[in-house]
Amino acid sequence: MPTISRSRLRLASLLLLPLTLWIGCAAGIVRAEDWPRWGGPRGDETWRGPKLREAWPAEGLKRVWQRPLGGGYGGVAAVEERVLVMDRQTEPTERERLLCCDAATGRELWLYETPVEYGKLDYGNGPRAMPVIDGNRVYLLGALGHFACLELATGKLLWKYELRESHGARIPTWGLAASPLILGQLVIVHPGGTPNACWVAFDKQTGKEVWRSGDDPAGYAVPVLIEAPSGPLLIGWSPTHIVGLLPRDGRIVWKIPYEVTYGVSIATPIYHENLVFISGYWHGSKAVRLGKQPGDQELAWEENKFLRGLMAQPIYRDGHVYTIDKQFGLTCFELRTARKKWDCGHRVVERGANPQATLTWLNDTDRALIFNENGDLILARLTAEGYDERARAHLIDRRERAPLWAHPAYAGNRVFVRSDSEFIAYELPVDEAGADGQ
Repeated sequence: MPTISRSRLRLASLLLLPLTLWIGCAAGIVRAEDWPRWGGPRGDETWRGPKLREAWPAEGLKRVWQRPLGGGYGGVAAVEERVLVMDRQTEPTERERLLCCDAATGRELWLYETPVEYGKLDYGNGPRAMPVIDGNRVYLLGALGHFACLELATGKLLWKYELRESHGARIPTWGLAASPLILGQLVIVHPGGTPNACWVAFDKQTGKEVWRSGDDPAGYAVPVLIEAPSGPLLIGWSPTHIVGLLPRDGRIVWKIPYEVTYGVSIATPIYHENLVFISGYWHGSKAVRLGKQPGDQELAWEENKFLRGLMAQPIYRDGHVYTIDKQFGLTCFELRTARKKWDCGHRVVERGANPQATLTWLNDTDRALIFNENGDLILARLTAEGYDERARAHLIDRRERAPLWAHPAYAGNRVFVRSDSEFIAYELPVDEAGADGQ
């Protein structure tokens, strides 16, 4: 069985090295990263983009292009001159599609599609998982388990699986949603299959299975690689357990029971200050402290009053975590103690059953780009002292009962957003000084 060296694993979170676009501005050239994977270049919701102005045009951001699109909740991927997104079409036949478009014009470069039958899949508008770009390859996962590797330049199919047939994938209520994870020479998916195929690793070049692990059903969270005190560790979150796995062979070294109502294990776990943080909706959040041996772990704290997140990806900075609580909206708390510092009073998201916004740190600053369920892009300072909104622009309209849950892509001097009917590119309001940072 193939193995991965320890040093290579320590660098695995950087293996998708941040690609860059160079953007001409009035005062020179600025550098900005692409958006190739879930969570951005490093998978941690940080983006090294251009310095942005804090006074945005009253008429809104400049729209570069727009094109029609079908349904879907999957986020957008962007690398160099290409931008990719998945959708679902129902006429003349039902099918899932991956569209590759020119980032400058929106023109279709190639199209890959496969037939599907969603049937009674809940919220069945389209695919949920963001495509992942790695070198000259792109990896996609459909809501019903179509897992494929394509050539990025042409869309040529290199290999594929129907995970229900090949790995006994058990499709959860809202479909498979965890984006594939690239880890060295592996690509890892979360089909919740049988036997022993909750998480499965494949050789990313050949598609050959390398390992499979776990009997839990499928949730919706992307697994995450961390550097634990004992070494590299893969953290998975299923509807029944929080799990630590060895990434070289998938061996489970610890698991903590956590029965999740409706199976909504969604937000990717984060790891800071030797604590794995899990953001739960119905039963609150948990922090797991890791020890020096691979199997060493203990529950550090639990909180079910004001840390009940659903889809929003938590972000961390300077000892504090920022997340969307189902009752209070954007909330800041101290990671070590779970002590709440503030909430935004629903200035970011509306009060409702499923509040949602994506949170992304901009450069090495306290500024964050926030895209909410109503289609607003917000630039705000997030600190332990409070929420300080600097600018806001409306980018895309939502259909009735169709909130905007898909993660945008930030690349170069642009932001790419999608709804169930449109795919749109906007120009970000770059500071003419053109320097990195804020």
